This record gives sequence, C-alpha cells and structure tokens, in this order.
Amino acid sequence: MTHIDKITKVVVPVAGMGTRLLPATKSQPKEMLPVGRRPVVQYVVEEVEAAGVNQILFVTGRKKTAIEDHFDTDPELVRLLSSGGGYALLEELAYTETEARFYYTRQSEPRGLADAVYHGREFVGQDHFVVALGDSIIKNSNGGSFLHKMIAAHLASGAACTVAVEEVDPDEAYRYGIVKPAAGQTDSDDFAVEDLIEKPQPGTAPSNLAIAARYVFSPLIFDAISRTAPDRKGELQLTDSIRLLIQLGHPVRAVCLRQDERRYDIGNFESYFKAFIDFALADEKYGYMVRQYVKRKARDL
Repeated sequence: MTHIDKITKVVVPVAGMGTRLLPATKSQPKEMLPVGRRPVVQYVVEEVEAAGVNQILFVTGRKKTAIEDHFDTDPELVRLLSSGGGYALLEELAYTETEARFYYTRQSEPRGLADAVYHGREFVGQDHFVVALGDSIIKNSNGGSFLHKMIAAHLASGAACTVAVEEVDPDEAYRYGIVKPAAGQTDSDDFAVEDLIEKPQPGTAPSNLAIAARYVFSPLIFDAISRTAPDRKGELQLTDSIRLLIQLGHPVRAVCLRQDERRYDIGNFESYFKAFIDFALADEKYGYMVRQYVKRKARDL
C-alpha cells in the first residue's frame, strides 16, 4: 500500500436544486443563503482550508454561478471600498485572499450524490480526497477541526472510506443514511463499519448513527460508483456505493461527532432558521445585541 501522509483535495457537491427552500432558492443557490454574516458554502470552504485541504472542486448545476463569483476576487469592489475609506469592510473580503485553488465542473442532470462525486474522478486522479457537502456546516464550540481529526483517522487506518456520523433520535433514523458498527466497537468514536443503509424502514435501523455530510475516500470509490445500481428515482446513492466497497472487501470506518461538535444541515426552513439563530447569537460583533433582543422577545412568547 502506498503511504499517504496528506490530503489536499476536496469535492464539494453543490448541484442540488434546493426545492425545500423555495422561494428563497428560486434564483440563488441554497449554498449561498446567509447564516449569520456568511453564506453557507463559505463556512464549508473555511472548514476544509483549516484542515489543510486547499484544492477545491465544486460540482455545480444550473443557477450556481453565484458560488463561483463569491470566491473570485473583485478588484472593482476593492477599489471602491479603498477609495471610500471602507477598510473595515475590506477585511470582510479577506476570504478571497487565500492559497486555495478553486475548480468547477457541472453535473448537468440530477443523478444523485454518487454521480456528483464521480464527476471529480479526473480532478482526484489517484489521490485520497475529501467530500464535503456544500449545504452542511460542522461547528466545533471549542474551535478545533473535526475534519482534520477525521482525515488523520482515515490516513492512520488505511481505510478505503471514512464517514462522519452523528447521533440522531432513533425515531428519526429512517430519514438518514445509517451505519452499522462492527461488532464490539460501539463504545468508540472511531470504529469499523459493517454495513450502511440509506433511509431504513422505521424501526429497522441498525443504530442511531447517521452519516453527517463529510467523507474521506480513496480513489477506489470511483470503481464502486461505476458498479452502483440506480435507485427507484434513477439516482446513484453514495451510501450504496460505500456499501459496495464493504462488499468488495475494502475497509470502511466512521468517526463520530463529539458533544461539542454539531452539524447544521441547511436543507429546509426549520433547520435553516435554527442555524441562523445560533450563528447570530454567537456572532462576535453583533451577538450581544441579538441576545438582548431575543431575551426581550422571549417574554412575549
């Protein structure tokens, strides 16, 4: 086995239409909806950069050019702010001054998450790589990097795939992709996976550990995707491809989010509102004022 000591590439699928967030997503990507003072996808990019991953491929779809514009430099805006003395606002554009390199490819048809990942095969080549869903934020209240820990676990184990998982209400497990830990490993937050089931029937889930929007893969995943059968909607599910890796004898592992780590899935208005509230309350500049407002408002509820 070739020794791998670093992962520098990430595939970020952002091609979904975001229909559950209409009408807000009619003319803009859901990944560009603001959470606090930044769009969702900026948190994702900052997360992967903090983990040392600086080659970023966005798998886009129609009406997603705003993402490309957001991460591009804007000399005209910089000149405008500089000439007007808006130096504080210039600091808000610091995210564009980065060593990260951005690439874009288009998934023209909505054929599922596995198909979106497959669009990254030429970009990835023979390297291990990360997949980070562009509509999910992982926040660590202690300031650490969950993804950095996840990459380290993947490299140390020699796995073909490592998935992030989080505990969910057992009654809600049917809404998620669920992992089945290998026997005797339920007390660890880094464990071998025996099986995965995409949205199991209510009451049949093998655990309450749901796949949490972050993956680390070896290039073996592309062969598994090419062998994956489409589901009833004609889409290729990434969970099915990972399950096939296991069936082919390749090791798959999971790393569980700790108590101080939380995933925000910006997939519907309820989760979006909760994320915005949490990030607004924690904002270093405006959080105090927002907290005071919420306290006053709570008296009327």
